[in-house]
Amino acid sequence: MAIDLAARLKQLSDRIPDRVDPVVEGRLTRIVGLTLEAVGCNVALGDHCEIDMSQGRSIEAEVVGFADSRVFLMPLGAVDGVKPGARVRPVQRSKEVPVGYGLLGRVLNGVGEPLDGKGPLQADAKTGLEGKYINPLQRHPIDESLDVGIRAINSLLTVGRGQRLGLFAGSGVGKSVLLGMMTRFTEADIVVVGLVGERGREVKEFIDQCLGAEGLARAVVVASPADDSPLMRLRSAMLTTSIAEYFRDQGKNVLLLMDSLTRYAQAQRELALAVGEPPATKGYPPSVFAKIPQLVERAGNAAAGAGSITAFYTVLTEGDDQQDPIADAARAILDGHIVLSRRLAESGHYPAIDVEASISRVMPQVVSADQLQLAQRFRQVYANYQQSSDLISVGAYSAGSNPETDFAVQRMPVMRQFLQQGLNEAVDYQQSSADLATILGPIPGQ
Repeated sequence: MAIDLAARLKQLSDRIPDRVDPVVEGRLTRIVGLTLEAVGCNVALGDHCEIDMSQGRSIEAEVVGFADSRVFLMPLGAVDGVKPGARVRPVQRSKEVPVGYGLLGRVLNGVGEPLDGKGPLQADAKTGLEGKYINPLQRHPIDESLDVGIRAINSLLTVGRGQRLGLFAGSGVGKSVLLGMMTRFTEADIVVVGLVGERGREVKEFIDQCLGAEGLARAVVVASPADDSPLMRLRSAMLTTSIAEYFRDQGKNVLLLMDSLTRYAQAQRELALAVGEPPATKGYPPSVFAKIPQLVERAGNAAAGAGSITAFYTVLTEGDDQQDPIADAARAILDGHIVLSRRLAESGHYPAIDVEASISRVMPQVVSADQLQLAQRFRQVYANYQQSSDLISVGAYSAGSNPETDFAVQRMPVMRQFLQQGLNEAVDYQQSSADLATILGPIPGQ
C-alpha cells in the first residue's frame, strides 16, 4: 500500500508545473491620451494583451511601461468602444515576424499582415523585430560603388554598397519621387520599402506609379500611414529593417528605402511622452535619440562574402530647418546626406539636389582619384557662380574681372542641365562619370 501511495504522489507531482502564475487578468482603470492604464495584470514589458470592448469586440495592445502596480498599454488600433473597468487579458503572441521570398511583391502592415488582398503570406522563416548585433570589426568595409541611376548622385555623391544616407528636405520638394526613381533604377537584388507615417494616399501612388508592376515584383512594401497608432508606426520601421536583414543574411544586395525616419522618431516621441518620459530637446525625450542609431545601425554590410543593405532614409526638416533635432541626430549617425532645396524645386529644377550642402562620406573610398577630382572641381565652379549670382543677375558683374567666375558663367547652363533628370530617365554610373568629365573639360593645371 505504501508503494502504491508513493507512486500516486509521484504521478500527481509530475502534473504540477514548475511555476504556477497567479491570476494575470486585470482591469482597465483609465485612458490618458493614447495610453491605457490597467491594474492586476501579471505581464512584462513587450507582452501583448487583449482589451474587451463593446458588442463583444476586443482590441490588442502592447505593454510599454509600468509604475508600481499600474501597467501602461499602447493600443495597436482605435479604442472607440472601450469602457471603464474593461477586462484586460494577457495573450501569447509570437514576437517573431514572417520573412522570406514569398513576401516579394506583397504589401504588409506594421505587424506583418497583408494589405494587398492577395491571400495569406508564404513565409520561409520567422525572425525577431529587434535584429541581431553585428560586431563592427566583422563588417565588410564599403569599397564598391552602387549605381542608383541618378546622374547627380552617381557622379557627385557616389553611393557605396552598404552605405546609409539621408534625404533631407522639407515637405513637398520631391523626396518620395526621388525614392521612387532609385527604387526602379538602382542595381539591387531585393528592394524593401518602408512607408512610415506618411499620407495614406501616397501608399497606393507609390506602389502604382513609382514602383510599378516590374518594380513591385522584386520588392517588399511595409506601410503604416499617419493615422496608425504610434506603436504600429514603430513596428513598421522595425519590420522593414528585419525583412532587409533576412535577405542580407541570404547573401543578397538589398536596397532599403524608408520614408521617413522623422515619422519614426515622432512615433517614439508620442509613445515616450504618453508613458511619462520628460521632454529634453525641443519636445523630444531622450529615448528618441537612442532609438535612431539602434534602427540605422542595423543596415550596412555584413561579414565579408555575405550580403549588404544600402539604406536611404528620408528626413523631414520642418520649416526647412537643417538644424532640426532629428535632422541633426540623423546627420551625425548616417554615412552622408543629400539635401533637397525648396528654391530649386520651386524653379522647376528636379531632382532638387543641393550639391553644395550634400555629401557622401564614403565617396573617396569607392571612386577613382580622377573622378573625385572632377567632382571637387564641379563643386568649386558651382559655388563660385552662387557666390557671384546676385551681381550676375543684376548685370553688375563685368566679364574678365575673374577668370574662374567667367568660366562658371560660361558653364552654368550645361551644369544645370547635367543636374536635372526626367522621372523615367535612368543614367548609369559610367555615363554619369563620362558626362561629368565632358561638361567641365580639362582641369586647370593638368
